[in-house]
Amino acid sequence: MATLNSLVKTFLLWELLQGLRVTLRNFFAEKVTIQYPEEKTPQSPRFRGLHALRRYPNGEERCIACKLCEAVCPALAITIESDTGPDGLRRTTRYDIDLFKCIYCGFCEEACPVDAIVETRIHEYHMETPGQNILTKDMLLAIGDKYEAMIAADKAADAAYL
Repeated sequence: MATLNSLVKTFLLWELLQGLRVTLRNFFAEKVTIQYPEEKTPQSPRFRGLHALRRYPNGEERCIACKLCEAVCPALAITIESDTGPDGLRRTTRYDIDLFKCIYCGFCEEACPVDAIVETRIHEYHMETPGQNILTKDMLLAIGDKYEAMIAADKAADAAYL
């Protein structure tokens, strides 16, 4: 009986019919494709994207050159050089992040005692020429200045969440 059953399934192409049944069932189901540039998918509140350096409301940069972010970075993507300014405060002279090395773990953001370095929700960026993968201090500060309202809102939402 098992051989007869096997012969019938072979001649009727039973496996093919089962596959076609799955195909037809999904063919008429609602589509879930997103038309990317016009439609955006929801983003997790914990998403970590492009880095930015923040400033205080008076315009002074927050980074105190403690180098905790450089020490905690598992990919060694952060390079910091510091110097003491004329006011006696230690500030960074060089703050570089290599985006090719960065694994976007968020350790730098967690280690920073003054919330100077943050990872924004920006994910739409690209590099066209060699060397654009290195974000310098000026570039990071410019990103922070441009998106400060979004960064502050995200920090407030995080504080309310905790």
